Amino acid sequence: MRHFMTLLLGLAAGIAGAQKLPEPIKLGTSLPMAEHLLGDATREDDASATLGSLQKTHGLLVIFTSNSCPFVVGNGDKSEGWEGRYPSIAALARKLDIGVAFVNSNEANRGTTESAEAMRARWKKYKYQAPLLVDDRHQVADAFGARTTPHVFLFDGTGVLVYTGAIDDNVDSAKKVKKNWLLDAMNAVAKGQQVKVPQTKYLGCSIKRVQ
Repeated sequence: MRHFMTLLLGLAAGIAGAQKLPEPIKLGTSLPMAEHLLGDATREDDASATLGSLQKTHGLLVIFTSNSCPFVVGNGDKSEGWEGRYPSIAALARKLDIGVAFVNSNEANRGTTESAEAMRARWKKYKYQAPLLVDDRHQVADAFGARTTPHVFLFDGTGVLVYTGAIDDNVDSAKKVKKNWLLDAMNAVAKGQQVKVPQTKYLGCSIKRVQ
């Protein structure tokens, strides 16, 4: 009985101490932490940037990403991952005058796979074509309620959230994509139109937060 009670108390303590994740921001929410400084991993001079400074005439796209998540980097022959689509997304954003920020919030793995140096190397190799920012202590991810890598947030020219969720409907193969939710949303925003599918299910690895 004593062992059983000890086990129950241990489970209760674990539940009480479990990290409660912030809820993702809702459609219509203004850009959180617009003036918060984030380190720019694409630079070697300790430069920083704000999300607000990256916003352009038709809005801002924020994608929370990772150096190691299979949903981002792929899984051998099983899945391409979404990372290979980053350059074309950034290219379309430039054409449409939409700013782009890739954000790495994996603070718990910052000393290994998610270091600024590893981020910079990956950014150069895969040619993201947009800033890759270091979210210290996952403050921005918490403000957004970002849950996964990737997790997409598209804001319009007034800084209001108009699309959130996944990039498209097929992480395994770009050629097999049938629903380009993000690209459709970007084109709609640039034309001043309402986004037809404003929210989809985010899919990916959990953001590695510190306890």
